[in-house]
Amino acid sequence: MNVRPLLVCALLVLAACGPRNIPGTQILDTNDSRAILKVMEQYRSALEARDAKAIQGLVSKSFRDNAGTDDPADDLTYENMPEALPALFSRIDSPRLTMDIRKVDVRSNGVATVIYYWNATWRAPGLLDKPQRDAELEQMVLQKEDGHWRIVAGF
Repeated sequence: MNVRPLLVCALLVLAACGPRNIPGTQILDTNDSRAILKVMEQYRSALEARDAKAIQGLVSKSFRDNAGTDDPADDLTYENMPEALPALFSRIDSPRLTMDIRKVDVRSNGVATVIYYWNATWRAPGLLDKPQRDAELEQMVLQKEDGHWRIVAGF
């Protein structure tokens, strides 16, 4: 009896039952991954629209971002977001943002990390004459609250 055909069939069956990725990514195709990617797209879209209310609707009440400094005066929190974001958005025009989501890690404790590369362009009339550009690899942390993924840190 030739064992090779049986081995090939067994391997094909095992490969067919393996985890699936979201097309075009290396991200596991799960309900949580898809929901997190949806939040990331909503964030990107709200940022381009300079929609502070939409962004605040995506964040957790425990949200905190230290702006990369030790000075608490420039921290962004859920509480100061209604004043801070409109003030920021009033100083920029035409923001454009692309996000390349590299990794989504959903943990069993209801916390997820998203590693993404963003590329942004914007104009700052009155401050700078030329359009500005920035790009960086970042991490955003989300937490599942009442069945919805909310941003906890990492703008």
